[in-house]
Formats: sequence, structure tokens, C-alpha cells
Amino acid sequence: MEFMTYKGYPLVRKGNDLYFGYMNDPFVVMLQAENQKEVSGVAVAQKVRFYQMSTDEKLNPIQAIVKTGERDTLYDALDVASTWLKRANEEA
Repeated sequence: MEFMTYKGYPLVRKGNDLYFGYMNDPFVVMLQAENQKEVSGVAVAQKVRFYQMSTDEKLNPIQAIVKTGERDTLYDALDVASTWLKRANEEA
């Protein structure tokens, strides 16, 4: 099975949401494209909101959110998210 990765973490897409990280780690990041524009026939995210979330199944989705952020591009959001994941999963 092949999947896309960024800085060593897997990216899984479900609709307009991206899940970033390993689900067996203590934390993952969910990214959501808020606004999109079309560039050369391809939809490109303009605003991306992202949420660092605990993978603890005992928590409801609202309780699981640890941090939130927003960036103008998917690349910038993934860059911040990778730093969050590295720090949070090392400390856990």
C-alpha cells in the first residue's frame, strides 16, 4: 500500500479534510481547506485551518483538540503541523 507523506508523516485525504500523522501516535493534525481558488484548472487552497488532536478514543472530537492554527497555503500549514507533531509526540 502506498500513501503520500510529508516530512516523514503520512497524509490521508477524506473529502476536503487531510489527516496528517500516524493514528497510533498520541497526536495527529487535521487540516481543512477553508477557501479555494482555481489556478490553471486546479483547485488550490487559499486558507487552511488546522487542528492538533489527541488520538485518545475516550475523548470526543471537541475535547481532543489541543491547538489550532490557520495559514494561507497548504504548504505553510503542513510545515507548522509537522513541527507540532514532532514536539507533541516526542513529549508524550
